[in-house]
Amino acid sequence: MKRSPAGIVREYGPFPGTDRVHGVTHDGRHVWFAAGDELIAFDPASGEALRSIDVAAHAGTAFDGRHLFQIAEDRIRKIDPRTGRVLATIPAPGGGGDAGLAWAEGTLWVGQYRDRKIHQVDPRTGAILRTIESDRFVTGVTWIDGELWHGTWEGDESELRRVDSRTGEVLERLEMPPGVGVSGLESDGGDRFFCGGGSGGTVRVVRRPGRGSAAGGSELPVASTSE
Repeated sequence: MKRSPAGIVREYGPFPGTDRVHGVTHDGRHVWFAAGDELIAFDPASGEALRSIDVAAHAGTAFDGRHLFQIAEDRIRKIDPRTGRVLATIPAPGGGGDAGLAWAEGTLWVGQYRDRKIHQVDPRTGAILRTIESDRFVTGVTWIDGELWHGTWEGDESELRRVDSRTGEVLERLEMPPGVGVSGLESDGGDRFFCGGGSGGTVRVVRRPGRGSAAGGSELPVASTSE
């Protein structure tokens, strides 16, 4: 297993009127984060907040290429980002104990915080397709280039972990500085992770390690609900 300090290269915020960042996602241009009673989008080049959507946003956030998905207590809502309209709602697998949220190959991936699990979920019905066990509290979840990563946050310690999507084995750990937590996690599709800073009201950028020496073990499985 590879282990190294997380390379924090930028910090956004605190944002006006925002005292907590929950879920984080990236729509290809803008970063969105869940701020309790709204979703806020900002420009990652300038850090400027651009717009917001009034919707309950208590935990993980995801983007499927067209729609936003947002955990609100024990539900996951599908949202039109252009209008802010809620298009559909499904049950969250943790019944209110859910944290991270990601989209990959037609399915949702939901982190359960205290239960230390990641569920692959059918986005139409909320049915759990399979479950990966973790040995740490799970916060944010993201996929990039066939790699499954998730955040952890326990006490004063927080990490980004690359895990085997079939077994849950930890393949790589990026350790955040003491006292710096990860509440949400999203890849930009390249060499950056956007990390929610929890009660600090910030979003940090962590450099994704080069893949020259990375070994396999986390191939994205073929999902049964590809769209």
